[in-house]
Amino acid sequence: MKTYNIEVQKVKAMANGHGLIHARIDALVQPQPARRDADNDAAEPHTLLSMSEATARILLLLLKAQLAEFDKRKAKSRF
Repeated sequence: MKTYNIEVQKVKAMANGHGLIHARIDALVQPQPARRDADNDAAEPHTLLSMSEATARILLLLLKAQLAEFDKRKAKSRF
């Protein structure tokens, strides 16, 4: 498994369709070398996603809007 450092610089647009949310973003993506754990000598793959607080707030607002749109289309259950 390849691991990366991903720095989201700007969220440009978001849309949804077919059960997926698509985000158009500007991001810096760099491969991350595997790191060894000092305790058990096992490399644990992980990818790191980082962004500024302002970008995170924008992403949160856009995700909330997209999820609200999903909820409007969902069938309402009657209990």
